[in-house]
Amino acid sequence: MAQQKQRLTDNWEFVRQDLGGVWEVVRPYKPGNPETLPIWEAVTLPHCYNAVDAVAPDVNYYQGPAWYRTTLDIANPYTNGRVLLHFEGAGQKTEVYVHMQKVAEHVGGYDEWTIDITEAVEAFKSMDTYMEQFQGKVPLSIRCDNSRDLELIPSDLSDFNLYGGIYRYLNLVYVPQLSVDKLFATARTDAKGTDGQIQINTRFHNPNRIQQADVAVELFGPNGKLIKSQQQRVVLVDSPSTIESIGVERPVLWSPTDPSLYTLRLIVVAGNDTATHTERIGFRHFEFAEKGPFYLNGERLLLQGTHRHEDHAGVGAAMTEGMIWHEMRMMKDMGVNFIRLGHYQQSRIVLEACDSLGILVWEEIPWCRGGLGGEVYRAQARRMLTNMIEQHYNHPSVIIWGLGNENDWPGDFEEFDKQKIRVFMKELHDLSHQLDPTRKTAIRRCDFCKDIVDVYSPSIWAGWYRGIYTDYKTASRTEFEKVNHFLHVEWGGDSHARRHSENPDNGLSSVMNSTTADERAGDASLFGGPARVSKDGDWSESYISNLIDWHLKEQETMPWLTGTAYWPFKDFSTPIRPENPVPYVNQKGVVERNFTKKESYYIFQSYWTEKPMVHIYGHSWPVRWGKMGEERMVKVYSNCTEAELFVNGVSQGTRHRNSQDFPAAGLRWMVVLQEGENTLEVVAQKDGVTVKDSITQIYQAAVWGSPATVQIKALKTDADTVTVQATLVDEKGVLCLDAADYIHFSTVGEGYLLAEQGTSDGSRTVQAYNGRAIIRLKRTGSNLVVAAKVDDLQTVILNLSGD
Repeated sequence: MAQQKQRLTDNWEFVRQDLGGVWEVVRPYKPGNPETLPIWEAVTLPHCYNAVDAVAPDVNYYQGPAWYRTTLDIANPYTNGRVLLHFEGAGQKTEVYVHMQKVAEHVGGYDEWTIDITEAVEAFKSMDTYMEQFQGKVPLSIRCDNSRDLELIPSDLSDFNLYGGIYRYLNLVYVPQLSVDKLFATARTDAKGTDGQIQINTRFHNPNRIQQADVAVELFGPNGKLIKSQQQRVVLVDSPSTIESIGVERPVLWSPTDPSLYTLRLIVVAGNDTATHTERIGFRHFEFAEKGPFYLNGERLLLQGTHRHEDHAGVGAAMTEGMIWHEMRMMKDMGVNFIRLGHYQQSRIVLEACDSLGILVWEEIPWCRGGLGGEVYRAQARRMLTNMIEQHYNHPSVIIWGLGNENDWPGDFEEFDKQKIRVFMKELHDLSHQLDPTRKTAIRRCDFCKDIVDVYSPSIWAGWYRGIYTDYKTASRTEFEKVNHFLHVEWGGDSHARRHSENPDNGLSSVMNSTTADERAGDASLFGGPARVSKDGDWSESYISNLIDWHLKEQETMPWLTGTAYWPFKDFSTPIRPENPVPYVNQKGVVERNFTKKESYYIFQSYWTEKPMVHIYGHSWPVRWGKMGEERMVKVYSNCTEAELFVNGVSQGTRHRNSQDFPAAGLRWMVVLQEGENTLEVVAQKDGVTVKDSITQIYQAAVWGSPATVQIKALKTDADTVTVQATLVDEKGVLCLDAADYIHFSTVGEGYLLAEQGTSDGSRTVQAYNGRAIIRLKRTGSNLVVAAKVDDLQTVILNLSGD
């Protein structure tokens, strides 16, 4: 019988506050008795207790303790077997209790950990309370705490929330007396894949100190067929134990275009018990050429990357397996072959997806900003690096272990000693290679440590924090020459979804004299300091589309480049950006926090994918503007060789794609739009395949003045959900298409706003995009009123009662 695992998702209760102790969690409940307060909330796991307040306007998100409780029906199938709890991640400090007994505690919100509760369960079962109060079930209580702590990494200065809760899956696991704790499979091959070798080391969970076991190893090919099988007797004195290596002739190589995976099965027999452990592995050979590009399996591969935070609308860090897979498939569909997981070890599901989809990985520990703490701080960093490497060792997608991010950013401690940071960085570098000599180390943005790690990424934000985006290639080449192995991660800029501009590059004139493209202290602020696009630009999707378009076309002319990673794939919450157009959201993603694609998603597709696609810029741009008879540019993003545009049924001619013809790779037309409604359609061809896209846009020729009035109306009703739009108009009722005022929504009655989503259409406070903002409401009855308020203008209300 193999080990058995059960996800503990249902039948949980939760309270977001601290209690006097575990007794308050397990004491008998008496209805109406104030001694049994507080009131517990029913929840399912995974669960993040900052799912809402992380993006609630004008508040600090809760950082403190909370409690979870449930009861377990223990049914271990093994005689003398062990009962384990396997945490895939909980933040940020966790204590675990079986009834009144504290069985474990863990510091760190991102690594996995397992505890053996066998003895605690047996001790509780011997108590009368077991049957009297809990009716034969075992009470499990868990205290999570994400309180601020300077001796905890990551720093609270980080540009992301330090979430609280059991926000990854928690598993109840039954194993026999002897089981596999960790299996380390090192799959090696040369660049041509001539021969493969798998070296296997195993760490056993063996609390009863069994002396020996029979171990069988089975290797299954990518087609599922058994190709190797061997057996040996293992004496259980060493940890980890070395298993005989396996040779594989001409293994099928793993790559982004063909992510072929082998399955390694370890069968451990001790007495009458059998434990089975399975891992998926892959053969690949990679190299960062000195002063040159990246090679995978002997061929140059341009790393086309992005980043990911574990964060999503409505759930915070508590993304389900389905959500994670959806996100990773969206990345792959965009053409991604590389990802940097920022800035912490992420869910095992993410790594499994990268293995299966063919996405190379840089994964890092959360030594992020703030400086360097004391021994408690350093011990946690060492432990988290060790856990990350051991837990994700077998994933063929992983090529880099990241040691830190922006470690040149002081603030947590009175002392900021660069030499001490260098010494500790070298210690982590050496530890990484000791644990895993097959992969590289890397950091981003800490120039005084760039000589320590194997691969270095400087700060280059051409066209956002400093400089203009046409500086990108020159800035990159300058930094490339300073290190042996260069990889550029983090570039891009913020865009407020649904905001567009007829002249997005106008603001570049104020930053033309910048002499650098890096990011410096204070550049993220929207106030003060030198002129920069991040502060002085319009935050439109139009501008970011041009910036991305320029970067991608330049990358095709940089044969020395290893690759880059756009920051990030998806908008995410952050406590240090309350003044953003969507408060508390870093808006640099190419999709919104709820997976809604921005226009820039399709630009990446046009450069990075092979399947024929075409997209007219402006699907979220309902109203364009200009003078009557004035030509407006229509841009089409496509990987097709040619495209023909039709405006109101009239052909505007055919254009041929040329990636170096900026913008839109030459697929752009200057057209005259008629006042009112216009229909735009494009037909594109590639390899005999035809693809089409179409949009409808209003063209407004009327000139507007300053906003004088807020108007509000219901756009549509879908069952019990109403979509409402507020618009800003001048004194003549003309839509103010450049208005960017904050619009504050509220509601009274039988219903509530679908707010605190951290999206352009899911925030109760949001900057207008081209003079409008959208919000949705959920009805719970017939009487409902919604209001829209803009500072210095009269608040307006819309009565939805009876609709």
